Amino acid sequence: MSVSSLRQRVLAGEILAGTFLKTPAYELIEVLSRSGLDFICLDAEHAPFDRARMDCCLAMGRALGFPLLVRVPSGRPELMLAALDSGAVGLVVPHVDSVEKAREVSRAARFGQGGRGYAGSTRWGGYSSRAMQDLLAQSAQETLLIAQIEEPSGIEAVSEIAAVEGIDALFLGPADLSVAYGHDRLDNPDLASGYTRVGAACRQAGKGYATWIPSPEEAAARRDDGVHIFFTGSEHGWMLDGARAAGEALHALQRG
Repeated sequence: MSVSSLRQRVLAGEILAGTFLKTPAYELIEVLSRSGLDFICLDAEHAPFDRARMDCCLAMGRALGFPLLVRVPSGRPELMLAALDSGAVGLVVPHVDSVEKAREVSRAARFGQGGRGYAGSTRWGGYSSRAMQDLLAQSAQETLLIAQIEEPSGIEAVSEIAAVEGIDALFLGPADLSVAYGHDRLDNPDLASGYTRVGAACRQAGKGYATWIPSPEEAAARRDDGVHIFFTGSEHGWMLDGARAAGEALHALQRG
């Protein structure tokens, strides 16, 4: 997997496996890049990624040629710009619940009038070593923008959101969407309907379709809805699962 090919693989509908990184440590990028995952998404919305620690992680990703996305805290242009300039191959933008928001974040992620500010002196720009036309072409090919659908209003407007130029994929957020509908568990009819409606909108617009799943075993059900980009687990869950299994196995020796 190369950094430059991730967006093309998304738009081609390939099955892709990634995870959210919750710990702002570049060493974990180095470790997980050997895992066979297709990408990692730094969770700057729900985890303590300040600008400096995000920058270190993105530097490691670029050095390894491994695709890193950033889930920004919101669709504010300055937050999106910081992640892209530091080397993110793309963004996951939360709470895109209207076509107006979709247009705003699409504009902020792309170069052009009123859009992403241009600077060739960044890590992404090669520290002033590359021509403007090359960087503009790289952005058009590489930069991946995923809009997160996690409110009922986003479901109602999903066809219009999916049709916005510059939005490459939609991400259905199962927990937030369930809570927004008033549920306290993921096994609910509104979420099931949401998966179907977002899938139909993605197919009609030719956009990628992503979601989070707690484990790979959950993927088959989501494939029926058209999901092909899977954010599964996190290093927190994997560490806890491994530690619990090891502890239980060792304690079983005493019981035996």
